[in-house]
Amino acid sequence: MTRDVGPEDELPDWAAAKEFYQKYDPKDVIGRGISSVVRRCVHRATGQEFAVKIMEVTAERLSPEQLEEVREATRRETQILRQVAGHPHIITLIDSYESSSFMFLVFDLMRKGELFDYLTEKVALTEKEARSIMRSLLEAVRFLHANNIVHRDLKPENILLDDNLQIRLSDFGFSCHLEPGEKLRELCGTPGYLAPEILRCSMDETHIGYGKEVDLWACGVILFTLLAGSPPFWHRRQILMLRMIMEGRYQFRSPEWDDRSETVKDLISRLLQVDPEERLTAEQALQHPFFQRCEGIQAWSLSPLQRFRVAVWTVLAAGRVALSTRRVRPLTKGALLGDPYGLRPVRQLIDSCAFRLYGHWVKKGEQQNRAALFQHRPPGPYLGYNPEEEGDLINTDDDSTLLHS
Repeated sequence: MTRDVGPEDELPDWAAAKEFYQKYDPKDVIGRGISSVVRRCVHRATGQEFAVKIMEVTAERLSPEQLEEVREATRRETQILRQVAGHPHIITLIDSYESSSFMFLVFDLMRKGELFDYLTEKVALTEKEARSIMRSLLEAVRFLHANNIVHRDLKPENILLDDNLQIRLSDFGFSCHLEPGEKLRELCGTPGYLAPEILRCSMDETHIGYGKEVDLWACGVILFTLLAGSPPFWHRRQILMLRMIMEGRYQFRSPEWDDRSETVKDLISRLLQVDPEERLTAEQALQHPFFQRCEGIQAWSLSPLQRFRVAVWTVLAAGRVALSTRRVRPLTKGALLGDPYGLRPVRQLIDSCAFRLYGHWVKKGEQQNRAALFQHRPPGPYLGYNPEEEGDLINTDDDSTLLHS
């Protein structure tokens, strides 16, 4: 998807990026980050299309300390990407270039863009779609963890889709190597996807730190969001949202979760464990029954009597389905006026229309407010919150008390 082009999207001049221009021809803007622009580019020799992430590292935009930090983070990201090259569900780094004022990273071109945008278009996914996406994501996470790498910024914005809706995990800017037994203390990531131990570590100097388990917490948040259309932890006051995360408070609300299986709810609850020791690993999550459904892994070995019984049950079930389709209750005006959002087809239509009208409200990163579009009921009081209060996160003693109490 082409983005609106602004002054900050001007291409580097030839002298600042000669080596890159000799090999690639940059085209339209397809994405934008905090300090970077992503463009479609064409390999001059073969005509093959790629995506290039262009980062300006000049004293005009950044301080000397920030310049060095950006360069070091990009070099670390490049090193990790080269280490994990070849995995089917991790973005492939094709080329990298560095000049005195710009850095270029050339990747596979994922034409469908971000999972975040796909979800905004679809509102919510079916369990079948979510199963396919999450299996691929967990396989990528399992591979990273097996290589002692923690991603630390898993979210739908960092998951890209190709034409066949196959995913590739991207944006390894916060990734780092983590040896067994080693712990991290740095506060980084996107608020809605932060694991409780990251928050506790940032507030308690005696906390032991966090490890690879934070990626599995983020996977649980992503799975919940794919199926419900909104994240499990959200409040208009960010300080309250952070406390919800630390306490692991979320709900499978009606009607969004009425038609979801207990199996997927169980998987989410096992990923969203506040205690990282109780949380599933990527390997354990992939062995969960949610991913074993409809796979035909185990062949049935039935006796003739058992086969006869299965045949009888199949005929009876088919008969009941046929009768039920003839007895479908008509959609009446009274039902629509009484509880329109309780009817799944109508609910999907309402949500789809809402996103078409107000999709521009959906922002990314720390200020994303996707959940606000799904707040069909006024938020109830939470942890002493006064509904008459206004304003978002404010650094006050009251807010600090809410987190530490």
